[in-house]
Amino acid sequence: MRAGLFGVFGLLALSLSACSGGAAASPGEGAHKSEFDLPLPDLHAVTFANLGGISGWWLLLIGMLICVAGFAFGILSYLKLKNLPVHQSMRDVSELIYETCKAYLAQQGKFLLLLFAFIGSVIFVYFGFLNTTGGWGRVFIVLLFAIIGMAGSYGIAWYGIRLNTFANSRTSFAALEGKPFKVYDIPMRSGMSVGMVLISTELIMMLAILMFLPADVATACFLGFAIGESLGASALRIAGGIFTKIADIGSDLMKIVFKIDEDDPRNPGTIADCTGDNAGDSVGPSADGFETYGVTGVALITFILLGVQADLQAHFLVWIFFIRAIMLVASGLSYFGNALWARARFENADEMEFETPLTSLVWITSIVSIVLTFIMSFVLLSDIPGQPSLWWILSLIISFGTLAGAIIPELVKVFTGVKAKHVEEVVKSANKGGASLDILSGLVAGNFSAYWLGIAIVGLMAGAYGVSTMIVPGAMVDGVISGGIMLAPGVFALGLVAFGFLGMGPVTIAVDSYGPVTDNAQSVYELSQIEQIPGIEAELERDYGIKAKFERAKHLLEANDGAGNTFKATAKPVLIGTAAVGATTMIFSIIMNLTAGLTTNVNNLSLLHVPFLLGLLTGGAIIYWFTGASMQAVTTGAFRAVEFIKENIDLEGTTKASVEVSRKVVEICTQYAQKGMFNIFLGIFFATLAFAFVEPYFFIGYLISIAIFGLYQAIFMANAGGAWDNAKKIVEVDLKAKGTELHDASIVGDTVGDPFKDTSSVALNPVIKFTTLFGMLAIELSLIINNPAVNAVLAVIFGLASAFMVWRSFYGMRIDQPMLTAADFAHLEDGDSAPAAEAPVKETVEA
Repeated sequence: MRAGLFGVFGLLALSLSACSGGAAASPGEGAHKSEFDLPLPDLHAVTFANLGGISGWWLLLIGMLICVAGFAFGILSYLKLKNLPVHQSMRDVSELIYETCKAYLAQQGKFLLLLFAFIGSVIFVYFGFLNTTGGWGRVFIVLLFAIIGMAGSYGIAWYGIRLNTFANSRTSFAALEGKPFKVYDIPMRSGMSVGMVLISTELIMMLAILMFLPADVATACFLGFAIGESLGASALRIAGGIFTKIADIGSDLMKIVFKIDEDDPRNPGTIADCTGDNAGDSVGPSADGFETYGVTGVALITFILLGVQADLQAHFLVWIFFIRAIMLVASGLSYFGNALWARARFENADEMEFETPLTSLVWITSIVSIVLTFIMSFVLLSDIPGQPSLWWILSLIISFGTLAGAIIPELVKVFTGVKAKHVEEVVKSANKGGASLDILSGLVAGNFSAYWLGIAIVGLMAGAYGVSTMIVPGAMVDGVISGGIMLAPGVFALGLVAFGFLGMGPVTIAVDSYGPVTDNAQSVYELSQIEQIPGIEAELERDYGIKAKFERAKHLLEANDGAGNTFKATAKPVLIGTAAVGATTMIFSIIMNLTAGLTTNVNNLSLLHVPFLLGLLTGGAIIYWFTGASMQAVTTGAFRAVEFIKENIDLEGTTKASVEVSRKVVEICTQYAQKGMFNIFLGIFFATLAFAFVEPYFFIGYLISIAIFGLYQAIFMANAGGAWDNAKKIVEVDLKAKGTELHDASIVGDTVGDPFKDTSSVALNPVIKFTTLFGMLAIELSLIINNPAVNAVLAVIFGLASAFMVWRSFYGMRIDQPMLTAADFAHLEDGDSAPAAEAPVKETVEA
């Protein structure tokens, strides 16, 4: 099979390279100029009359100070949360969770350095030997910023788990009062701290490159920085998604096997599950959000430098980045306003719909962001000569994206919310049809959600495009844009839609980070065994002034976890949509270079150009391989975890699992997360290089296909998984049907949905962006070499490497156990279904 796959790939590479004859790799007859070589304009030269003639550089310095203030706000929130009261039993559990998270993240840090060796070697070869402009100094500064980008994703991930793993115990403790407001407020404050620190750090780094680096190396550093953070986010998302679902499935299945509670302290998988909540729902999203914000900015920078009139480039860059800083203000004002309203309404209430203030925060932030976008655009753009309408046209385009950040969560709740008809349908199906109908109804919800969210995203993008037609498009003549202020305004509009998606970035990250805190809070309560501590009620009243309401606390924590599930689900399509829309702008930047500003070889971007069509088909294959490979890693890892937990769980002789046994489960999860990530990442890495060398327009088709297939696959999987997850939550909280056949059926559905929503779907977001970003470097390699024979050989070599990793992602990760035979069941009486004994497991995962 491998030989056949290699042969097919080799034939594809050789035939496409031969048929192009090198022509496609020579766009613009020597006019090609790399994105990495584009100089930044002088930011001191542009001034803004509406602000007293201040220069663009000084205005961005004000923006940087706003970011510093946002960072300070996040750190101050961190310190206040850490000082909240918490009982020692709960603190001990959260610290144990943090220690296991810390060990996991330390392992991931070492693994990231290994993966960076692959990326760094390509950057080294390209800048050191092929594109030698700027000499060796540029080689090392680009490598440095790639490392800084990777370290940024990693550092933000670490900040997220540290904050979330002490906010969880504070939330658990607050629930003892029996009032819902603090149970909502603490995860919300934690999420805003992560959101503000994340966005502020990202902006400070990007503004530092823009303002302080020499103009001739800054763009290369931007792209190196983006590739580095994309590497960090991709690896952490993939590994975190695999880890968390191995642990979650291993822990969940014990509820069926042994009829125990979800967070039973005797289950060795419980601590791993809590660690996984942070590895998958805190580490991954934090790194992902950090990268998404940066990559979208880099996409807009490259478009502006390639597609906007030279005398307006500085104006546009300052406008983009200052608006981003102002959006921090919008999120901060919206958060404080919403917090005052929520406190006034719910602080003393006995009942509270947890989703209500979360929803209002999203909508308030969206509206405030739109208003400030129009105000600041008027101030910064209304004085551009001959363009009196440009400020409101661009503001309106951005507003389509900002609205998407509020509309998409509302649509997601239709399919995943605890009150959603689709989720109720899953529960009804499971009640009469067991796990089979539970799973089928979840698939229905996922498919319908892909339709409606897809239509919504297309509608918003179409609206932005319609507004962009008011901008007169220019044309490239002798290397200068004439007849309009930019090339392809419609493509710029799509980039601004992605920009608008992230306009309310801190709040988007906050509602996403809300979920892992609420999920862990429930576990911390059970693991602390606080109800069994002698004299605990008197102690709580004496030391904390609390009359503990234990049953009420458990109910509030479970209900709040449902809200956390919903809003984790709502953030995913926002980030996924940003990846797909933002990738469009980056792909256009590649097209601009391939066609020398849309002046040559444009006919190759057509279905009549067969390599382009084949590229469109190839991207879909990669998406489906990625989905299968990531779920295979979860399946094999969960098999091992379940086997180990079954053999080591002690339900009679102890009240809680030993730390040593629990850590062994964490080790199993980490082992398979890293092996799965290694196979997948290198498969994508080598495929990107291979397809770039096959033929440039084949590669363009491939990148477009990755974005489109990835968008719909991710939405479908994320929302199907969300529906199954909250269906289980309804059974447990609303119906109080734990331990019943209905509960067992809902658990099975949830375990199917686990890798759907938290492994494959969410990792597609950074995969799309990494493929496109690294693709910009890969295509440059092929264009500079520009030798059909050499390109074909390299395409085959890299293609074989990718095919090997594809082979390894299943055949090197499969469950290698002798197949059951009829003899295994011969001893059973009628009605029994279990084999006499499981055959010993033989590991075949390659190191």
